[in-house]
Amino acid sequence: MSDRTVNDLGCVPAELPYFHTVGIGAGPANLSLAALFESATTERIALFDAAPGPSWHADLLYSGVRMQTGWLKDLVSLVDPRHKLTFHNYLVTTGRLYALLNAQFDAIPRIEYQRYLAWAAEQIGNISYSSRIDRVSFGEGGFTVHSDGKPLARSEHLVLGVGTRPMLPAYLGGLPADQVFIADGLAARLDAMRADTEAPVAVIGAGQTGIECVFRLLGAGFTDISWFGRHQWFQSIDDSPIANDIYRPQHVDYMQELTRTTRRQLIADHKLTGDALTPGALRALYQANYDGMLELGRYPVTLLPHRDVTSGERDGNDIVLRCTSPERREEYRFRHVVVAAGREATPLPLDDELRERIDLDDENEMIVESDFSVRWKGMNGHKIYALGASRYSHGLTNAGLTLLPVRAARVVNSMFGTHIYQVRDELSPVRW
Repeated sequence: MSDRTVNDLGCVPAELPYFHTVGIGAGPANLSLAALFESATTERIALFDAAPGPSWHADLLYSGVRMQTGWLKDLVSLVDPRHKLTFHNYLVTTGRLYALLNAQFDAIPRIEYQRYLAWAAEQIGNISYSSRIDRVSFGEGGFTVHSDGKPLARSEHLVLGVGTRPMLPAYLGGLPADQVFIADGLAARLDAMRADTEAPVAVIGAGQTGIECVFRLLGAGFTDISWFGRHQWFQSIDDSPIANDIYRPQHVDYMQELTRTTRRQLIADHKLTGDALTPGALRALYQANYDGMLELGRYPVTLLPHRDVTSGERDGNDIVLRCTSPERREEYRFRHVVVAAGREATPLPLDDELRERIDLDDENEMIVESDFSVRWKGMNGHKIYALGASRYSHGLTNAGLTLLPVRAARVVNSMFGTHIYQVRDELSPVRW
């Protein structure tokens, strides 16, 4: 059924295996769901993932990169702190608790979080890797998931947890892939790029991935790096107490009471609470840049805020980027261009018949209810849950890791029509 499985589901028999729930994707969102599901019921859940094994942004797991969420916000703790798959239990059972504590991290390494996910996946009953679900159909009895034209399993309910994928802007399409590539491809190309560390390199994108690419290039010895951002300055996350109150269950509930128009406006206003640089990252870059200036006599990194890159073309061995700023147009030449400017939703593998049943809003997006179920026609008790498509219904928590177990608990409660898990959020001084 797959090249590698955790508690292998085995070969597909003539009668397809039937599960209460099938989840597409085995990233943090569906791992959290499966962990709470298996603790709540004897029913079976199965996850299918295209990756060959447990993986989470594997191409961006640079040494020194830290998480943007605290370690208590793991797969289960906010709902069930006694669960066996807490991050705390991971540290204890793998013998690394004291080492991590004594390292005195302000935020845990991203590589550590990836290892935690792999550890958790090994203890979840049915995860099939190397199983890319390319079609989901619906018929009598429920959903059927298919891979490479073959049905793999059937289920009563379906959970979509496929997340997002990096994108290369259209204005850079058609340029040489060894010179213009997404951030996820930087690690694989660094050795070849090191042949000339004085060659100019551009990083496009003012978010956390962008600055991580700048640090990676600096660490590899590159001395002519230009970092482009569209905003007036490179912005850090607002980590104030009131900003963090947005990432609470009670605020998610508050968002449900608002009209879609109001929600969209508020979510745009909330951007700097989540879609920005880790606190301290800019200070670290400025210090590293100053150190580089002392050694080279000039800054190795040039920051170019308020530039909107609009086009690129090849000219000899170089890539020419054109951009606009408020009052002028500019042109720059680079040997390599690293794109860290945004992600897009991974296409959902629903077949045409099922896709036509999905109810869409005025923005042509799926309508996601308060329990994260998708509104669709002819469900007859069978539910589809979307764990990555509720940004404009539930807020920025939808895209991050902060409230994973809260969302998973509400999905489990919805599936079984009872409050198996209690989500308590009290003692707030804020009245939204």
